[in-house]
Amino acid sequence: MSHPLLNLPPLDALRGFVATARRLSITAAAQDLCLTQSAVSRQIQALEERLGTPLLVRGNRQVTLTDAGRQLFALASPWLDQLAELTATLRPDGRAQPVTISASIGVVSLWILPRLGHLQAAHPDVELRVETSNRVMDLQREGVDLAIRYAPAGAVPADALRLFDEEIVPVASPTLAASAFADGAALARHVLLELHDRSHPFLQWTPWLRQRGLETAARATLRFNQYDQLIQAAIEGNGVALGRLPLILPALRDGRLVADLRQRAAGDGYAYWLLQATSPARPEVATVRDWLLRQVAGTQKALLAMR
Repeated sequence: MSHPLLNLPPLDALRGFVATARRLSITAAAQDLCLTQSAVSRQIQALEERLGTPLLVRGNRQVTLTDAGRQLFALASPWLDQLAELTATLRPDGRAQPVTISASIGVVSLWILPRLGHLQAAHPDVELRVETSNRVMDLQREGVDLAIRYAPAGAVPADALRLFDEEIVPVASPTLAASAFADGAALARHVLLELHDRSHPFLQWTPWLRQRGLETAARATLRFNQYDQLIQAAIEGNGVALGRLPLILPALRDGRLVADLRQRAAGDGYAYWLLQATSPARPEVATVRDWLLRQVAGTQKALLAMR
């Protein structure tokens, strides 16, 4: 009779699968793991062969999880995070345990990354690990110290700290802004960039224009499944986007984007929240948390100054 440990799948295959399931993209997972796309694809195929069942449904641009894939991801994702945390604590070099912060891809790309240099300069001894997710999860179980979540008040824990509210405003590159924001009807003469996410109608152009009595038949619409891609397309001059004002402040400050602040609107009760896994926090976690709150204060001040 074989030992149960002999039946476990290889760790590399599990890691490749979990990375893909988190991003729902083999290409993005390969970038996260510093591997080629084909290498990650082979890892997942080997895992599927080992388990005797498909784990992914592969599409042209994105993958989805099968029932078996969802079950495996729910079990393996937190386990791999816990293993990574334990590995970090056992290192003999005496360095502090990394601080793991989780946020959506949009928040990470547009709000956290432009500010990371300040954290590294002020606290070079703090090792930070950034993960992308917007699930309201059991942070401690999944090895996450701090999380920024984008949600209405009723969808976050009672101890979540409200950082800033959502505000929406049309934005475009400087070359497009003058013509796009000349008057309300001008928008329909431009390509409109839209997030392909029907769960947030306030980020969709048709209801946004209809609510203001404007023409909804745009020249063309380009849709993106990630918000940072949409904003990059706006910066490149490919069309007009509905900007999430707290996230695009760096691009407004340096002139890459121009906002039509006359059309500023609230985000239908959504806000950005800070969650902390444990209290009291480890010293290094408290350092990162306090740094985050200082950055939030700066964002709040900038938003008020634009009113």
